[in-house]
This record gives sequence, structure tokens and C-alpha cells, in this order.
Amino acid sequence: MQQLVFSQKEANIWYFGENAGLDFNSGSPIPLLDSQMYAEGGCATISGSNGDLLFYTNGRTVWNKNHLVILNGSGLNGGSRSTHSAIVVPKPNDVSKYYIFTVGDFVDSTGLQYSEVDMNLDGGL
Repeated sequence: MQQLVFSQKEANIWYFGENAGLDFNSGSPIPLLDSQMYAEGGCATISGSNGDLLFYTNGRTVWNKNHLVILNGSGLNGGSRSTHSAIVVPKPNDVSKYYIFTVGDFVDSTGLQYSEVDMNLDGGL
């Protein structure tokens, strides 16, 4: 018996490491070499429900789909070597806003912090 499954595409694009990325929108991973990010440890990427890139972060800086730093998108307190320096979570009941949760390295005292990204601002960037 064959079953059809429909999933959200918010995780179809990954950016990680040193300017590396993968696009899973076609079903098979396609390498991406356009990232501006360097991430020694954890990082996060979020796409829209159609699989188009929205933004990505290494926990310190946030880049938009054009690979430019978003307004107020630098100076986050994610640790450069944290396993999960940043996690992106959609804001409940608001499809245009996202939380970026960051955690510092084990040697600093920044703890858990969050920032909010509003995709209605800066022309959707």
C-alpha cells in the first residue's frame, strides 16, 4: 500500500560550517556555496513553507535570503563553539515572526537568550 505524505519545507535548506549549504527542495541534496557564514559549532537555518530560504545564523550574526546581515542582525550572544549556539523556532500563532534562541560557550556567562525576527520588516528581508 502506498501512502502520500506531505511535510512542511521549513527545513529544506541547510547552511553550516565554512560557507557550506545543502538544498533539499528537489528531493536530493544540492550543494550550495553562497553562504556568508562561518560556524565552528551549532547554527540554524529556516525556510518558508514553500522551501525558500528566509534566514540563517551562527548564533552571533543573522543573514537573510540575499546573504546579507539583517537589520540588527549582529551581536547575538551565541557561542562560536556551542553545539547548538542557535535554534530558530516559529512564533506560535504568527507566521511572520521567529525566535532565535542562543546559548553561549561553556566558559561565558551569557546563558540562554532569545531574539525575535519579524519577516514583515525591511521588505521581507
